[in-house]
Amino acid sequence: MKKIIYCLLSIFLLLSLVVSSVSCTSEVKSLQAKPRLKVATTTSLYDTGLWGYLEPMFEEKYSVGLDILSLGSGACFEYAKRGDVDVITIHDKANELKFIADGYGVERVPFAYNYFLIVGPASDPAGIEGMSPEEAFKTLMETGKGSFVSRGDNSGTHSKEKAIWTAAGYDYETVRKAGAWYIESGQGMGPTLLMTNEKQAYTLADMGTYLSYKSKLELVPIVDKGSILLNVYSVIAVNPEKVTTVKNLDMAKNLISFLTSPEIQELIGKYGVKEYGLQLFTPCAGAEPTQ
Repeated sequence: MKKIIYCLLSIFLLLSLVVSSVSCTSEVKSLQAKPRLKVATTTSLYDTGLWGYLEPMFEEKYSVGLDILSLGSGACFEYAKRGDVDVITIHDKANELKFIADGYGVERVPFAYNYFLIVGPASDPAGIEGMSPEEAFKTLMETGKGSFVSRGDNSGTHSKEKAIWTAAGYDYETVRKAGAWYIESGQGMGPTLLMTNEKQAYTLADMGTYLSYKSKLELVPIVDKGSILLNVYSVIAVNPEKVTTVKNLDMAKNLISFLTSPEIQELIGKYGVKEYGLQLFTPCAGAEPTQ
C-alpha cells in the first residue's frame, strides 16, 4: 500500500514539475515575443518627465516595450545612423533636414515646440536683460562680465547656441577660446542648469527643462524674446533602406501617429501646466511655427 502511495506521490510531483516548466516556458516566450521599439530622445524631452508620462500610454496601446535613450541631439543622430535605434525625437532642424537629405530618416514630423531662454543670476552682472539674444551674446563676448556655461555636447541646444553666436557676428571656435568666462559642461540640460546655478553664470536653456528645474535654481530668465529662440521638436523614423539593421519601421510610424494624434497633442499641451503654471510644450502637429 505504501509503495502505491509513494508511486502516486511521485507521479503527482513529476506532473507538477512538468506543468510548472511548461508555464514558465510559456511566460518566457511571451516576454520574448513582446516587440521592443528603441527611441533616442533629446534630454529636454526626458528631463522634463514628458517621456515618462507618455511611455506607458504608448506601450499599452500598441503592446510594445519602449527602450528610451536620453541623449543630446548629436548623439541621437549617430545612434540612428548606426542602427542602434528605430526612431529619434530631437530639436535641431538644420541637422534634421541633413539627416533626411542623406537618406537616414524617412520624414521629419514636428510635434511640439517651446522657446529657449538665456537664464542667469538675478543680479545680471553683464547687464543683458531686455536685449535680443544676439545683442546679449555680443555683450558677453565683448565685456567678459559674467560667465557663460555651454552644453558643449553637439546637442540641439548647443546647435542653437552656435547659431546665435553666428548671428551675433562671431566664429564659434573663436568664442570657445575667448577666455575662462566661457565654460563647457559636456552634459545634458538639467546638469548644465545645476552647474550654471552653482557658478552663478548664464546659460541657454529650453523653457521646459528650466521650468522643471526651477525649484532647484536661483537662476531667472534674463532674455526671453527673439525669433531665433524658437525651439521645435520633431520625430523621425530611421530609414531601413539606408540603415539595413533597422527592422521596426511600422512600429516607429505608430509612434509618430501617436505623438501627432489629437488626444496626445492635447496631453502634451497640458503637461506640466498644473505643476508649473505654464506650458512646457505647445503642440504643433501639422502646423510648424516659424517664429
